[in-house]
Amino acid sequence: MEEWIEQLQNSINTLPKIEQFINVTEEEKRGIETLNTKWGTTPYFASLMDPDDPKCPIRRQVIPSMKEKENRYGMKDYLLHKENRSTGEVRPDSIARQYYDRIAFTVTDTCANYCRHCFRKEVVVDRELHLRFDVEEGLRWIQEHKEIRDVLVTGGDPFILSDDKLEYLIRKLREIHHVQMIRFGTRTPIVLPQRITVKLKRVLAGFHKVPIWVNTQCNHAKEITEKTAHAVYDLLTCGVNVGNQAVLLKGINDDVRSFRDLHQKLLSVRIRPYYVFYCEPAPGIDHFRTPVEKGAELIRDALRGHTTGLAQPMYVIATNIGKIPLMPDYYIVGKTEQEYTLRNYKGQCTTLPNIPA
Repeated sequence: MEEWIEQLQNSINTLPKIEQFINVTEEEKRGIETLNTKWGTTPYFASLMDPDDPKCPIRRQVIPSMKEKENRYGMKDYLLHKENRSTGEVRPDSIARQYYDRIAFTVTDTCANYCRHCFRKEVVVDRELHLRFDVEEGLRWIQEHKEIRDVLVTGGDPFILSDDKLEYLIRKLREIHHVQMIRFGTRTPIVLPQRITVKLKRVLAGFHKVPIWVNTQCNHAKEITEKTAHAVYDLLTCGVNVGNQAVLLKGINDDVRSFRDLHQKLLSVRIRPYYVFYCEPAPGIDHFRTPVEKGAELIRDALRGHTTGLAQPMYVIATNIGKIPLMPDYYIVGKTEQEYTLRNYKGQCTTLPNIPA
């Protein structure tokens, strides 16, 4: 049996199993035993937890918390709102749409790691919202909508599907003439790097007019290991670029040191920082949210001028009308008819001529 399948079959999703990796606190035990929710991770990812620190960034992303019962700012039926499922446009449950020419194609509600901050929490984690992710129905819809040129395959985690199913999905999408790009959203390079096998590489490899891109989610430098580095290198060698879409999480990556370490370490294993998402208003994840301005402040204070521009992601919030940039406006501090006044990360100022239109 392949190692990645063994990892999934031995998922750490009960109190006795997690106690093999960490000293479970009474608060963590209450969350595990009280909440009616799906949770769990791979033995590999569990092994990265600090056994004695309940504030460990990996523990907090994996273990249910009683704070998930608090919902002051979360929006009920958030996913229905976010994915525009009440706009009147008839679409399969598998198709989420915020843009004219690109869609998110949800093919599974299963994950290797059930993130406690998941914006699809209602479907994937709490299972309170029941949607039907029919791949064939989704493929037919994409075929019928010739304006769709870019397909993001998501879940759950699509790389949990078998090699045969992924090969079929990629082949069918490439047979649709108006599809120009296929993207996969997957945490497997981080939580299950064993998934990047020789067989999967054969499925993904090759020069093709419809390229494949992968975006993963890594939120803390502690999540990056040599196994992740090798998995990413394997993806790159078969022609698949890898980016990162982090989520800004209170107490995990919302300080200068953690934020900078994360983005520098991503580059060290050839993952290009792409987005940092503001933690969305899904229900039950208030305890992970920061003030909206925090991400822009961190890009300014932790990255700009302090590390290479390659390490600087775009800070955005995902909404029902698309992604909205929340980048800092700290750098243009004045404007007259003659010139702009610009300020750098050290607070030093200079001027630039204002060129008339």
